[in-house]
Amino acid sequence: MPPEAADVGAEYEALLQFLYLAPVGLAQTTLEGEIVMINPLSAQLLMPLSQQGFSNLFAALEDVAPDLRHQAAKFGAASGMICDGVRIQLGPGTVTKPDAQTLSLTLLKLDSKRLMAVLSDVTEHVKRERLLRQSEAWLNAIMTGVRDYALISLDSQGRIDSWNESIGRITGHDSSAVGEPYSIFYPGDGITPHRLMDRLREADDSGWSLDDGWRQRANGSRFWGSALLSPLRLLQDDTGPAYCLIIRDITDKLEASETIRRATSCDHLTGIANRRMLFEAAEIELARWRRAPRPLTLLMLDADHFKTINDRFGHPAGDAVLCSLAAALTSTFRECDIVARVGGEEFAVLLPSTSVQGALAVATRLLSVVAGQTLEIEGHRIQYTVSGGVASMEADVTGFDALMKRADRALYAAKSAGRNRVQSFG
Repeated sequence: MPPEAADVGAEYEALLQFLYLAPVGLAQTTLEGEIVMINPLSAQLLMPLSQQGFSNLFAALEDVAPDLRHQAAKFGAASGMICDGVRIQLGPGTVTKPDAQTLSLTLLKLDSKRLMAVLSDVTEHVKRERLLRQSEAWLNAIMTGVRDYALISLDSQGRIDSWNESIGRITGHDSSAVGEPYSIFYPGDGITPHRLMDRLREADDSGWSLDDGWRQRANGSRFWGSALLSPLRLLQDDTGPAYCLIIRDITDKLEASETIRRATSCDHLTGIANRRMLFEAAEIELARWRRAPRPLTLLMLDADHFKTINDRFGHPAGDAVLCSLAAALTSTFRECDIVARVGGEEFAVLLPSTSVQGALAVATRLLSVVAGQTLEIEGHRIQYTVSGGVASMEADVTGFDALMKRADRALYAAKSAGRNRVQSFG
């Protein structure tokens, strides 16, 4: 063997040894995602997605990272980073195991023929991040100037106990707000009566409860607010306040907050919640349901004949259909509902404090809206429909994964019955 060939062989063997012994998951693929080399750790991390094995990275991740193939195909540079540290939620938890595994994925384009995926398990890191965000929010609330606060005392049922000038300054409400539930500071569909009491119980359990989102002033205008709720254990009696609610107007921080939210919690293509955000919300709602059972319903939706749309009109048209459906979902469901894309053409809506009948009614309205619209895409007029399946949380449902399976069965029943319809489980 020539010396040059021996050197190349030695370098290749060294590369293979590095690949297989690396402390992170590594997988080399073609531009289409076909796996050329994969180390044991990467295979182990991806195994929950396919017990029968896999040969294509994009196909293996299709259900949990549906836009990864799309991102890789649209990356025009000769080489470089396609995505960095994308969080992938592998699966929902159960009643006995509430925490889902989270992977971090970085995808690199090495040259005109090769991609390299770097995978690592960041489940524990995500938990620590969540606690850190809560701690930072608490410190920010303490350190911000007092004029940025509305300081509100609440009774044991979450009703406003007394009025002060800070309430009027931030929310515009006058003394007539006394006796009203603190939900008056939220948009009409932003919080349910169950959720109002949930936050009080969560504050009792952990010492405080933090909630960022849209708030509503007395005149109906909105602002982006941070609401920190804390029990006043030392002051509780039959006549005094039981909780302190601190509302801050942080509209000036909305752009930065929205940028972070979109990067970590939103689907790259449609802008609605991603799979990870859905599972995190489900974990919270299941904990609330276990503490105080109430209606909790999941709606699974699928764009009908989506592959045909892609094949006939091209992937840009398919992407436009998915974005159109996401927009219809956002405009149809409440602000407190979690609307998410969970994979490919499949979407989900988690509806707190909603019965099966209520979910069926709003889903039927959505189907009518979708079927009645026509999309103009690159000179083509495209109409499409969706099918849906509904399932409700019950005592014999072991967790969110089981709830999803029930809703999926109802969805497949709707498709089998002719599509463009919604059915309930059972």
